[in-house]
Amino acid sequence: MLKKSFFHLLAALLLLDAAAPVSAQEVLDPDPNTLAPSKDPRRTANGLAQTPPMGWNSWNRFACKVDEATIRATADAIASNGMQAAGYRYIVIDDCWHGTRDANGFITEDRARFPGGLKALSDYVHAKGLKFGIYSDAGTKTCGGRPGSQGHEYQDALQYARWGVDYLKYDWCSTGVRNAEEAYALMSDALRASGRAILFSMCEWGNSKPWLWASKIGNMWRTTGDITDKWTGHHGYSWGVTSIADMNEPLWPYAGPGHWNDPDMLEVGNGGMTDTEYRSHFSLWAMMAAPLIAGNDVVAMDAATRAILLNTDVIAVDQDALGIQGHRVWKDGDREVWSKPLSDGGRALLLFNRGDAPATITADWAMLGLPRSVRLQVRDLWTHRELGRRSGRYQAAVPPHGVVMLRLKP
Repeated sequence: MLKKSFFHLLAALLLLDAAAPVSAQEVLDPDPNTLAPSKDPRRTANGLAQTPPMGWNSWNRFACKVDEATIRATADAIASNGMQAAGYRYIVIDDCWHGTRDANGFITEDRARFPGGLKALSDYVHAKGLKFGIYSDAGTKTCGGRPGSQGHEYQDALQYARWGVDYLKYDWCSTGVRNAEEAYALMSDALRASGRAILFSMCEWGNSKPWLWASKIGNMWRTTGDITDKWTGHHGYSWGVTSIADMNEPLWPYAGPGHWNDPDMLEVGNGGMTDTEYRSHFSLWAMMAAPLIAGNDVVAMDAATRAILLNTDVIAVDQDALGIQGHRVWKDGDREVWSKPLSDGGRALLLFNRGDAPATITADWAMLGLPRSVRLQVRDLWTHRELGRRSGRYQAAVPPHGVVMLRLKP
């Protein structure tokens, strides 16, 4: 029986392309590149996310305790508190919105949590001039135990399009032995086939090194495990801010317009760190051209949190059209210098003090690839002060766990 099936398969393959016959050896040992979606020359990027996406996601603050009232209140706040004007666009419901699948296999919402339905909620978000995002998983179940999309990719993409979804975060729980590239390419194709422009956020935690293959499959990909609201270290399956920055920083060559390294969502304002540490967190993410996805309670945030999330000088560095991810150019113990080239020919410069005591940090122009003779206009992006023109170097006292962030203009 196996021998007969083999020859039936071979015959079928030969009939597919008489001009390019397939040998029996090619059936048994195919070119591995033909099995890799990222290698298909017909695959093109979807054209979205030419700058790093900005928005809000429910998980870091609300986890599974999310409902329709929370999303409506968040949309109201973002539309009125300056966040929308600063560039925050996407309102993303993370895990636990799912109900069951209907008789035809289409996913439904949990009507106890979302009594008006997701289409009406999407319409509400859109009426505010914002975009609507949702969450699913490449496995049989989401990380919260709700129905995943495995085996229903095209159905789910069609349902999302019907609901007016603009952004899909796609997780990696309960995936068994699935191949990540295959799984994410399948959902990417399903989203394209839905007929709606849907930004694709891949959340596979960097296990398969998606930065090597996903630039035409997703618009952003997680490079690490989950973030937690702590300064540093490994905490269960999560990581503190500086630990995640260290894992994401070396991947700078792989980011660019339409495809971004994602070191996870922001913890700014969630209460586990100081305001100084949150400024450092926000600055590092902006230097790394990371998606700026707020994760706090924006309805009840305090003035210090608002000042961080609405710092348009820092946001402009993240959103710079050149799309180059900044990276570390010098390190001595707890003292670091980071640089990010900008579209106006200047640089964003970060003096970063990881230590527990104040430190003086000096950035020489040579660290930035610039001649010492070049005179550059310096702006402090946290004090919003112009500091005049400097040449050769810039030196500053940096507080513990703090940053001095500058923009250098020709």
